[in-house]
Amino acid sequence: MNKNNISFILHKPQLSENIGACARAIKNFNFKKLVLINPKPVFPNDKILATSVGAKDVIKQSKKYDNLERALSKIDIVIATSARFRNKNIKHISLEDLKKINFKKKIGFLFGSEASGLSNNEISYANYTLQIPTNPDFKSLNLSHSLIIIAQYLASIIKLRSVPFEKSKKVKSASKKEIQTMLSLCIKNLDEINFFRPKEKRSKMLENLRNIFYKMDLSDKETRILSGVFASLSKKR
Repeated sequence: MNKNNISFILHKPQLSENIGACARAIKNFNFKKLVLINPKPVFPNDKILATSVGAKDVIKQSKKYDNLERALSKIDIVIATSARFRNKNIKHISLEDLKKINFKKKIGFLFGSEASGLSNNEISYANYTLQIPTNPDFKSLNLSHSLIIIAQYLASIIKLRSVPFEKSKKVKSASKKEIQTMLSLCIKNLDEINFFRPKEKRSKMLENLRNIFYKMDLSDKETRILSGVFASLSKKR
């Protein structure tokens, strides 16, 4: 497992103290990559730096994005954390299942905002959802607490994990950016034939499409083939 392949992604964090505490937790277990999407407080600020204690380097090296797609464009596998079980066709995994993840790929752990967590729309970008076992009558965890539990567990298996399967070295997995480009072309074609009907169901249908493509382990070649198919369909009209 390469720790440099692991990113901790905070989606719309609301409190400076939590951002700082998350940076501290990341450094506690010798990880380095913190990503923020639309943080509510000004980033960075004095409160964030103060609560990060000795992890100011993690804050200074962190990346900030204005939307989820841009933040995930270079991530191969997205694992979304959620206290709620989602009634979606997506793989739900436990902490123990992290031992089976291929950490040779770039992995992003996605955390929702303190108030509302992750929406189904945001979950649709993930390959897996991860639920930390807690009191079933009181599941909600503080953002930094959720992150530190996962960081500690990853650190504990770093020398123990094994790759679940071997692929040909000639096969290269598609990046999130390549999948996003292919999906955008697909959606453009579907819009042109007025596929998303009725209009009020468009967002839900897009969510389902993302669920289909993002959970597939497509190669870059397969992604190019599908992009070619969608482009050809457009020319036929």
